[in-house]
Amino acid sequence: MRNELITFTSPKSSVSEVFRTLRTNVQFINVSNKTKSILVTSTVPGEGKSWVSANLAITFAQAGKKVILVDADMRKGRQHEVFELSNENGLSNYLISKIEDNKVDIGDYVKTTMVENLFVMTAGIVPPNPSELLTSQKMSDLIKALEKSADIVIFDGTPSTIVTDALIIARSIGSTLIVSSHKQTKIEDLKQIKKSIENVGGKIAGVVVNKIPRSQKIYGGGYYYESSIIVNNKKKWLDNVVKSIHKTSEKHEDIKMRKETEKLKMSSKKEIIKSEKPKTTRRKKQDTEPIKKDEEDIDINLVLKQLTKYLSEEKK
Repeated sequence: MRNELITFTSPKSSVSEVFRTLRTNVQFINVSNKTKSILVTSTVPGEGKSWVSANLAITFAQAGKKVILVDADMRKGRQHEVFELSNENGLSNYLISKIEDNKVDIGDYVKTTMVENLFVMTAGIVPPNPSELLTSQKMSDLIKALEKSADIVIFDGTPSTIVTDALIIARSIGSTLIVSSHKQTKIEDLKQIKKSIENVGGKIAGVVVNKIPRSQKIYGGGYYYESSIIVNNKKKWLDNVVKSIHKTSEKHEDIKMRKETEKLKMSSKKEIIKSEKPKTTRRKKQDTEPIKKDEEDIDINLVLKQLTKYLSEEKK
């Protein structure tokens, strides 16, 4: 079992709660559009597309829905690694099987998982012509057959700026989620994907902003694959994504700047105290006289006076 399946291994975590919120939003979209299939894509590799697909599928299964997760990335599919399944008899194997063979059963290509109600169709062997297979009538018939046999079907597609595989099937699937990455995804790429999906007749459900940094003060620093869903709101959906990304970035930079300012202030205070402190020379114990208490008090008061003066000037 892989650590990536956080909604299964840690169902009470804050990240799992985010995925349940995402599930609720997707259910609302499906009720409105009466669709039973979702395509998950991204702009480039490494944005967490497969991770989002797997954990979203688990949350639907945990809600009592029969879910089929299809790894539609026949070039570099990895759902079989995430769920630790065999990659034999996957999507590509089904599509290249003889069309006239009536004995071909879709159930032979769908595998059970450790999660109840969740089934996975892995990518299968890497075919020489994945794009052609996705444009075939057999692929269209497969989508319809899977929608009839499950409550919801989630397709883990390819990155849309690299290859056109995801765009090819977007028109045949109910709605599309685009996974983006904080400080990695380019706004120009998001705009291009939106335009491309709409040009082929696909519908965009929303954008998942992934890898948002957590507050160091609360969570101890570092990054985590925490996501937030921005549901499609007609013309304003892309503006909301841009604002969300820039707002988080500005907050991060502001915290960093304040920390640097505090360091400079502390450094200046140390320099003042060091420069005002009277220099003393060491002598042998027998040659030295005990320092009078009044002289010691005068030295300390002088340092405190200079420090107070500096702080008052800083406030002005």
